[in-house]
Amino acid sequence: MAQNPIGVKNDSVKTIPDTLLFRIQSAQSAITEINAANKKGYDLEVIQRKLSDIRSNIDPLKTAFSVKGDQPESKGLLSYELILKDADSRLKAITEALVKSSNDLQRMAQQVTQLSGDSLLTATGNDAADKALYGQQIKDIKLRLDQVGKATGENLNSVNRLLASTSSLGIEVSNLRAQTAERLEQSGKLALSKQQPYFWDAPIKNQNKGATGNLILTSYIGQQQILKYFISTTWDNRLLAFLISVLFFVWVHHNFSSSKRTVIKRKIGTLKFDYLRPYPILATLIILLNITPVFEPGAPSLYIELIALVLLLLMTIHLRGTLEKKQLRFWFAITLLYTLLILGNAAVDDGLPLRSALMLINIFFIWLGVKMYRKTSFKVFPKKYVHAVFALLVIFNASAVVLNLFGRVDLAKILSVTGVIGLIQLISLSVFTQIMLDAFELQMRISSCNNGFFSRINQSKAKAKLKKALSVVSLLLWIMVLFMNLSLISGIWQWLTSIVSKPRVFGSIHFSFGNILFFTVIIYISNKLQKHVPLLFGEEKITFNESSGQKGSKVALARLVIIIAGVLLAVVASGLPMDKLTVVLGAFGVGIGLGMQNIVNNFVSGIILIFEKPFRIGDYVELADKKGKVRDIGIRSSKLLTPQGSEVIIPNGDLLSGRLVNWTLNNEYIKTELLLKVPADSDLELVNKTIKEIVSSQDAAVRNLDAEILINAIAADSVELKVLCWISNIYVEADFKNKFLRAMLINAPKNGIKML
Repeated sequence: MAQNPIGVKNDSVKTIPDTLLFRIQSAQSAITEINAANKKGYDLEVIQRKLSDIRSNIDPLKTAFSVKGDQPESKGLLSYELILKDADSRLKAITEALVKSSNDLQRMAQQVTQLSGDSLLTATGNDAADKALYGQQIKDIKLRLDQVGKATGENLNSVNRLLASTSSLGIEVSNLRAQTAERLEQSGKLALSKQQPYFWDAPIKNQNKGATGNLILTSYIGQQQILKYFISTTWDNRLLAFLISVLFFVWVHHNFSSSKRTVIKRKIGTLKFDYLRPYPILATLIILLNITPVFEPGAPSLYIELIALVLLLLMTIHLRGTLEKKQLRFWFAITLLYTLLILGNAAVDDGLPLRSALMLINIFFIWLGVKMYRKTSFKVFPKKYVHAVFALLVIFNASAVVLNLFGRVDLAKILSVTGVIGLIQLISLSVFTQIMLDAFELQMRISSCNNGFFSRINQSKAKAKLKKALSVVSLLLWIMVLFMNLSLISGIWQWLTSIVSKPRVFGSIHFSFGNILFFTVIIYISNKLQKHVPLLFGEEKITFNESSGQKGSKVALARLVIIIAGVLLAVVASGLPMDKLTVVLGAFGVGIGLGMQNIVNNFVSGIILIFEKPFRIGDYVELADKKGKVRDIGIRSSKLLTPQGSEVIIPNGDLLSGRLVNWTLNNEYIKTELLLKVPADSDLELVNKTIKEIVSSQDAAVRNLDAEILINAIAADSVELKVLCWISNIYVEADFKNKFLRAMLINAPKNGIKML
């Protein structure tokens, strides 16, 4: 009997019919698995559609290359490289999937062949009589094997054909990538050389191959294809920016709705902002378009140009109701000329009319930059930012005029549109910053009315910090868009990535600049967080007056947690191996033994202070000759604010080991002492009555605790009295004594009491 390919061997214990039945069932199971695999895992129509999409993406590139001949053009080449790189990666993924499918199908075809040759399916020899018992099942197996074998063969042929198509398409993509790389290299070499005729030699009509209209149409189709491809492949990044904008809309709308409540409206009155409305649709769109470059750094130049155009239109909607007619006409002129500049950049034409029109637009923006350099300012940006943008506007457009004159039209187009977009970005980012400041102002007002987080912090200081942070963010966004227009963002990013991620060796330690950068950033952020932890707990600035309340040690505990977590994360990010870390810790231990005992002592004392809580922020304490209000509890040291206004930094070790007096641990009441001298023949009852009346009239005196008047000393002609009375807190002690003594000077003579 032939060997069973399914792995079932004859068993002398079983009867022959039982063995045949087991083999039949195994064969049926194997056929079922093969049939299911054929139907489930090989949706070749999907792969065919993917290949068609890739081909449709690269066909316009082939057309663009064939029309433009050997002449290198920098505009769009990086976008072509982006499309081809993505197509190459997609083809590799398809090839990998097809190879796996082909291997699976070949294995299944081999399994079908082995099943077809099994003796189970032939009724010859001594087993013929036994097999007759299962004739119908064997017949069904033969029929199903034929069907499965046919389906497997068809799938295998289809997969092989798709592999051939994928391979052919991959060769085309590789050739196009090679052409793109070559053109990019030529474009770099010819960056400052003459590409078109000099301006004075330029023909009246376009001299390129084909009619001007056809060339413009070809360029438009190519740019449209690039834009369509980019939008379809980066929808997930755009979705994230869209979600952030939706959250902004909901946040602002919710705050406006809250402000209409009667209790809040009575406190804050009518709200009016320049860029915010109860339904902030315009503000949300401006936010969305300004943050889009962060999520799409590889965007083609046309995409950035269109975003700038939409921003211009959105700001026109806002400014049409605020600008004067003359200023509005000027704004419309900028919008129109920028639109013409985009259309001129898209044209593949070296004729004199188009070049003249572009040069006139450049001259207008040069005039605009010179005129507005000194006059224009934005309250949300420093003047140096504004001056730099107008200076670049003038420099780029002046360079575009010179390059146009000497035949480098492509580079002239890039520089001119980059300078104008820089101006548009400046305006839009100023609006973006003001929108965020208004939204923050609205949040602070609502929060203050609800006794929320912003009611416990210095709002003017918070707004100043936010304005500074938004200025930095706007600067980074502006620089990013500038590099994207100059097609430098990808190269700069790759260059920085290569520097940061390159492995380096120092002795036996392996590291990279990326590890050092992450280590530094984490330590920096941890330090900033632990410094600003009081804001999270409503910590106001401690001043030496009675209005400052006591705060627990949760601030110091939070600082400790942040510092420890930051150090641990920084060590992990540094990539330092544990054996090397052990060496560092050993060296640290030696340092402790040699000269860091005090630092460690203060650090450990700080931890003990956090959990033991002998004092709180805001308590009035006394240590040796130092008295003051606890302003801050740190990990290594704490700060006291003295009545004279100076800050005293005391190591935590001294606070823990010294004799510390806390005047306000349980309550703020203190017993103050005053000494008075009166003649020996004075009426002490009258003196006592006068003193008690004056004490009870003071606001700082505790009403339910009467003053004690004791005879402290007796002399030949005088009696010294000690006045002990309770006052509300230690911070009013000096003021209480001042008012008391002044009142005694006035009231004692009226009552016939003489003071010595």
